Amino acid sequence: MKGYYKNPEATAKAFTEDGWLKTGDLGVIDKNNRLYIKGLVKTMILGSNGQNIYQKEIEARLNKMNYVLESLVVKRNQGLVGLVYPNYLEIEEKGIPLSDLDKVMSKNRIELNKMLARYERIGSIEIIKNKFEKTEDSIVKRSLYV
Repeated sequence: MKGYYKNPEATAKAFTEDGWLKTGDLGVIDKNNRLYIKGLVKTMILGSNGQNIYQKEIEARLNKMNYVLESLVVKRNQGLVGLVYPNYLEIEEKGIPLSDLDKVMSKNRIELNKMLARYERIGSIEIIKNKFEKTEDSIVKRSLYV
């Protein structure tokens, strides 16, 4: 891409001074010089001690937990909260009473936190009653849940 059509300001913002496109991706390079994409600049949370917290990585693990259909990780009051839309169909099939859902998610939080660094740990899980609102591209509208 050479730039935005008849929009030099947008073009200047989209490229570095030496011509590289700013994608907004965040990555790390390991000792073998391999690049790992960790997330996007706009969705990364900066921890209280300056640590980079990549929500998507935590969400991917949380989404694999029992009875979780989809999730979002947000920062609230200096801590991380997991917003979870449960897999209600699976819960019903297993005969789990909805009154036990908080206990189930508490167990998920404990198991999840065992897999995370101390600064990435979730302080609580909030159960969301409706599916997350999404864009036309099926991307969750994060700004609605912060």
